[in-house]
Amino acid sequence: MERSAPRHFSMVREFHLADFFTLGNAACGVGAILLAMLFVATGERGHFLAAAALAPAAFILDVLDGRIARARHQHSALGRELDSLSDVISFGVAPAALAFAAGMQGGWDAAALIYFVCCGVSRLARYNVTAEKLAADDSGKVAYFEGTPIPTSVVLVGVLAWAAWVDRLEDGLWFGRVDLGPWELHPLVLLFVLSGSLMISKTLRIPKL
Repeated sequence: MERSAPRHFSMVREFHLADFFTLGNAACGVGAILLAMLFVATGERGHFLAAAALAPAAFILDVLDGRIARARHQHSALGRELDSLSDVISFGVAPAALAFAAGMQGGWDAAALIYFVCCGVSRLARYNVTAEKLAADDSGKVAYFEGTPIPTSVVLVGVLAWAAWVDRLEDGLWFGRVDLGPWELHPLVLLFVLSGSLMISKTLRIPKL
């Protein structure tokens, strides 16, 4: 009597080559979060810089998974969901964790970083719905992005990496801090508010290459 393969092996067989690059993207994001926590615990600047370096690595893997999927004609609903979940980790949660580790730890800072992540999640969900509608209408791939793609947060990580490189983290953050009511605000965190707002914009349209 033939035995059926274990479920976890069955799931692995459903993965395409591009999906493993997508998982590499997610791994970079998780690694960045762990290194950010390690920086908070030890104060070793090398940990922060290593965390920041994983952002462009995740970006490269994110680009490669799309190109490989197109080249091999292996698009799938599983791949799309994997891509979105990985992007939330690498380009949403990880940059927010780095900002917090960098010293943006006031109450208003936390609110701004939560807003940024929620905008990224909303942006990806809206894109997936749009893609499904396009597929249902047989109109081909999405021609443009509504709002900036979430991987643009790599720019924010670059700003934080530069701050770490020139020793401007924590109390040395550019623009200092402001006391607003019961909480503190580091004005630098407003870059995350701007980035999140651009992500959920419906008037900003960017051609998809």
